[in-house]
Amino acid sequence: MAYVISDSCIACGTCMSVCPTGAISEGDIYKIDPDTCIDCGTCADSCPNEAIAPGE
Repeated sequence: MAYVISDSCIACGTCMSVCPTGAISEGDIYKIDPDTCIDCGTCADSCPNEAIAPGE
């Protein structure tokens, strides 16, 4: 299951810069493409706002 970004995202870009597959896209709140995400958790570990968690 792909990781998801919550509404507490501040669009800082940290997650996007560390994603090894480029699954994260910019926006007011960043989005993770579930087809590209490999569930590595690198984005969640790097998020300063704890806005990323495993999807359900």
